Amino acid sequence: MSIKKLAFSGVQPTGNLHLGNYLGALTNFVSLQKEMECIFCVVDLHAITTFQNPKELKQNIFETTAAFLAIGLDENKNIIFNQSSVSGHAELAWILNCVSRIGWLNRMTQFKDKAGSDKEKASVGLYIYPNLMAADILLYKATHVPVGADQKQHLELCRDVAQKFNKDFKSENFFPIPEPLIQKNISRVMSLRDGTKKMSKSEESDYSRIDLKDSADEIVKKIKKAKTDSSPIPGQEKELEKRPEALNLLKIYADLKKTPIQKILSEMEGKEFSFLKNKLSDSLVATICPVGKKIKELIDDKAYLEQVLNKGREKALKKAEENLKKIREIVGLL
Repeated sequence: MSIKKLAFSGVQPTGNLHLGNYLGALTNFVSLQKEMECIFCVVDLHAITTFQNPKELKQNIFETTAAFLAIGLDENKNIIFNQSSVSGHAELAWILNCVSRIGWLNRMTQFKDKAGSDKEKASVGLYIYPNLMAADILLYKATHVPVGADQKQHLELCRDVAQKFNKDFKSENFFPIPEPLIQKNISRVMSLRDGTKKMSKSEESDYSRIDLKDSADEIVKKIKKAKTDSSPIPGQEKELEKRPEALNLLKIYADLKKTPIQKILSEMEGKEFSFLKNKLSDSLVATICPVGKKIKELIDDKAYLEQVLNKGREKALKKAEENLKKIREIVGLL
């Protein structure tokens, strides 16, 4: 019997969603909802692995929900909710903590990156949060997970945990082994100030990124100030290998236009980057500003956002409790 496809994806509510989030994940969600059943989760428990101001966290949960709706996710077709509203995530995470191995977590490179040089001061939550991510996915028996390069390792751990649970408790195929959904032809969006670093909300300079709520004037100003170099636009992508900032802007433009970068280079070969920046600004304003406007409108209607989250919670809770009942029986819990 074939298993019904179900995709799970989560976004942390840490504020200031930006162009990297939009091109790297959110636009993919819109396409994905047309292909299979989807659960889109505001993963607020993941967010608190590092300290969050409580008032800001609540606002960011609403903002992330608003972004889901603003880009075109259908609240009736999909399950949209916040993670902490379904306690099964935390319950299953504990069970999986007892299945997962310390050696597996020690290999997680993202913890090393986020904890920095003084990992002894990092929270336990930051260390074990890949197990919570596994619980998020397995709680609903998700078959597919959209992942970027920085999350592939965590999904591999989730697959290992699922296989070990099935084997330890002699419950073959209880948890499906989730498959990664890796977007093709979508580039990592890099900082507008340093083409070797990923665009990030944590970078100090606002000029390093395009935020989804930026105005048209802010977008134009940021692109105008974006770092490039003095050489003209080349005709071949390989000529951009040592020009990361130039490559970044061209890839962003190609992604927005849904056009292969080589075609963009053929059309713009020999032109100065001021020409590209004007084109890129126009494209960004046309794409991002309507999304930002919708996000702002939705944030002002918190009653509606609460209604969406509550409806999603009820749907998620039904699925979660059905699976948890079986999990408790398998593990031997009353």
